[in-house]
Amino acid sequence: MPAEFSAGDTAWVMISTALVLLMVPGLALFYGGMLRVKSALNMLMMSFSCIAVITIVWVLYGYSLAFGPDAAAGLIGTLRYAGMVGIDPADLTGSVPTIVFSAFQLMFAIITAALISGSIADRARFRGWLVFVAGWVTLVYIPIAHWVFSADGWIATHLRILDLAGGTVVEINSGASGLALALALGPRLGFRSEPMRPHNMPLVILGAGLLWFGWFGFNAGSALTAGGVAGMALFNTQVAGAAAVTGWLLVERHRDGKATTLGAASGAIAGLVAITPSCGSVNPLGALVIGLAAGVGCAYAVGLKYRFGYDDSLDVAGVHGVGGLIGMLLIGVLATSAVTGDARGLLLGGGAGLLGRQALAAVAVGAWAFCVTWLIAKAVDRTVGFRANRADELAGLDLVVHGESAYDLGSHSGGQSPTQARTAPPSPPGTAPAAAVSTDPTTHS
Repeated sequence: MPAEFSAGDTAWVMISTALVLLMVPGLALFYGGMLRVKSALNMLMMSFSCIAVITIVWVLYGYSLAFGPDAAAGLIGTLRYAGMVGIDPADLTGSVPTIVFSAFQLMFAIITAALISGSIADRARFRGWLVFVAGWVTLVYIPIAHWVFSADGWIATHLRILDLAGGTVVEINSGASGLALALALGPRLGFRSEPMRPHNMPLVILGAGLLWFGWFGFNAGSALTAGGVAGMALFNTQVAGAAAVTGWLLVERHRDGKATTLGAASGAIAGLVAITPSCGSVNPLGALVIGLAAGVGCAYAVGLKYRFGYDDSLDVAGVHGVGGLIGMLLIGVLATSAVTGDARGLLLGGGAGLLGRQALAAVAVGAWAFCVTWLIAKAVDRTVGFRANRADELAGLDLVVHGESAYDLGSHSGGQSPTQARTAPPSPPGTAPAAAVSTDPTTHS
């Protein structure tokens, strides 16, 4: 191996890669628990399927377009590494093998696509989602990753922003894309008139805990070294998540009179989102401020969908979009040279230049993500179909699309046993097994 190779750094990035992958089933549980039971499995499948689709895209051309040599003014890479051809085990990115770096970045693409699925929960056709994911990662995620994460990208070279782990590429991107998807597909049947409460809060908390655990790899792994920057990023991640839980619960207690379990889980995610770009730019006190700001700001932001009438089912825009924006902007205010080595925020004598560049990058990424996502969603809906039909949405996507239900309560109350269910003749296409529908007492929720 070349002299620059570091076994310690490589081990850390490989562990971080696994931690970020764990965030996908964590997100699936977090999202699935927040839905009505009739579409919980469909939500899990939307998250989990991103692993398959995006891995294939990444190998064929995704990594090359995102991180290959620049092809046009910092906008996109070339196909030099298509099929991962030309990347040898000895090739390095920094002090880690390039193939390990590619695997780490692949996990970022997967979790970002999975995040936006929450904006259209309960109402998307699964086949339409699969086609959308392939198009979205190609036309939205990959170009933005090149802009920000590649050394040749126009944001990296011209704006010189601070964004260690993806406040733009992951958070603002997913928030803006989620909002565009919600608008393109329209609201769920019964939105604003029917209760759509979470069906399983223990799953929500478990999912949030897995996300928090994985986020240490997400943020600290982005340093690509097992050193001081990774250590600061890890500690700041913990601080911001805890502070945001506090901020969200304070808002709930003041506004609603109760601090809820859902609020605690949502607050944690809001803080982790906001610290994603800033974990390598601020000290722990700065992380505390960012977490509190995200907890309070996102708690209020999620209510905007009722005021303006857009159905972002699981608050992707309100948590990830707003949280990512808060984190990006507060870098321009709270960044300290003791952590960055050079750049300072507005409050620490750095002037407004950094804040302006952070804002410009956030606007550029958000605008591209929103506009292109909306166009892709409309194109998918008019070709293979994206919005589920009324009958399927009312019946629940789990049984109609996947032929399964999240909880096989029938086997404990005189219904089919699991063995009988596996050996029974299949139902006609587009219909649900009558026994499965009738034995689930929670389908009203």
